[in-house]
Amino acid sequence: MRNQFKLTEFGTTIKQEVLAGIVSFFSISYILFVNPSILGQAGIPAEYSVFSTIFIAAFGTFLMGVMANAPIVMAPGMGENAFFAFTLVAGLGLTWQVGLAAVVVAGLLFIIVAYLGIMSLFSESIPKELKQAITIGIGLFLILIGLENMGIIVENQLQFNLFGIVGLILVLILKKFNVKGGFLIGILLTTSFYWLLNLENFQPITFDLTALAGYPSLLVAPDYSRLGDIEFWLGVFSLLMLLIFETIGMLEAFLPDQKRMNQGYKVGAIAGFLSGLLGTSPAIPVAESGAGIAEGGKTGLTAITASVLFLLSIIITPFLAYIPSEAVGPVIVVTGGSMIIGNLGIKVTSYLDWVPLLLIVILIPFTGSIVEGMAYGFIAYPLIKWVTGRKQETNKVLWTISLLFLLTLLTTFLIS
Repeated sequence: MRNQFKLTEFGTTIKQEVLAGIVSFFSISYILFVNPSILGQAGIPAEYSVFSTIFIAAFGTFLMGVMANAPIVMAPGMGENAFFAFTLVAGLGLTWQVGLAAVVVAGLLFIIVAYLGIMSLFSESIPKELKQAITIGIGLFLILIGLENMGIIVENQLQFNLFGIVGLILVLILKKFNVKGGFLIGILLTTSFYWLLNLENFQPITFDLTALAGYPSLLVAPDYSRLGDIEFWLGVFSLLMLLIFETIGMLEAFLPDQKRMNQGYKVGAIAGFLSGLLGTSPAIPVAESGAGIAEGGKTGLTAITASVLFLLSIIITPFLAYIPSEAVGPVIVVTGGSMIIGNLGIKVTSYLDWVPLLLIVILIPFTGSIVEGMAYGFIAYPLIKWVTGRKQETNKVLWTISLLFLLTLLTTFLIS
C-alpha cells in the first residue's frame, strides 16, 4: 500500500490518509440528501437517485484515488444538479430522461477533450496569479457554505447559532494544538453536544432498502430522441463548459503537481460520462475535498477511504441524519480560511491586473458558481493586458479560454 500510493514520498501515513478520507466524506455527505432533492424537482424519483448519487460518488472517488493518486472526492456538484433541474429541464424544456442523455453526451465530449490533452494545455496556459485567485475564491466560497451549514447565515441574514459557534471554537482549538484527526474529533464532539441539548428531538432511525429494487429503471432512462434539436446541443455545450472549467478550477486549487492533475482531468471526464448512465447530474471534484486535505490527506488513499464510505452509505445513510450540519460547517469554514491564507502573496506588475483577480475572488462566492466567477476574470485578463500594451503577456490558448467563457455566458443568457 505504501508503494501504491507513495506514502513515504508524500510524507504521510496510512492513519493520516484514512482520517483525512473520513473527514472528506463527512464534509460532503450532505450531497446524499440534497442531490436527490434537487433532481427530484426535475422529475427524477428521489428514492432512486439517492443510489445513483452514492454509486457515482463511490466509483468516481475510487478512480481519482487509483488513477490520479489524488486526495480528491468526486460527487454530483451543486452547480451541476441545479443546472440540470432548472436549465436543462425547466429552462430548455427537456424531459429529465433527455437531460440524462445530454449529461452522457457532454461527458463523452469531455473524455475526448481530456484524453487529447486539451485540458492540460488549458491548465498550463493559465497564469499563476489567476490560479491563486481561483483558490482564494473557492476558499471564500467554502467559508460561505460553512457558515450556512453552521446556521450563522440563514437566507442571507446573520443569525446566532450556539452549536455552530461552539463547533467552530472546538475545531480552531484542535487545529491550534495540531491534534491528529482534529477535524473528525471536532465533528464528533459537536454532534455529541448537539444531541445532549436536543435529546427530546432524538428519533430512532428506520432502515429500508426496498427502493433499491427500482433503481435499475434509471439505468435505461437516458433518452436520445432529441439529438437533432438545437435546445439539446445548447444544453450540452453549456454543461460541457461547466464541467471543463469547474474541474480545472477545483484541481488547480487542490493539486500542486501537473502529472496528477492531468490524470485527474481524465477521471473527471469519465465520472461525468458515467453520471448520466447511472441516472444523476454530473459528478465533479468537490470543494469539500479541501477539508480532507487540510486534515493531512495527500494521496489517493484519502480518496479510496472516502469511496468505501460512500459505498457503505447504502447502509449507513439513515444514520448520517444524526450528524447536524452545525458539526460539519466549522470544518468547512476552517478549510476555506486555510486556502485563502496560503495564497495571499499574489504579485502583479500593474494595479489594473488586480481587476480580473478581484472579479474571480469576489464573484465565485457571491454568484455561488465557480465557473461564472472564473468567467468574468478570464474574460477581463487578456483584455486588460491588450489595452495596457502588454499583449505579449498573453497567449493564443488564454484568448481561446476567454472566448469559451464568453460563449458560455452568452449561451447561459440565451437559455435562462
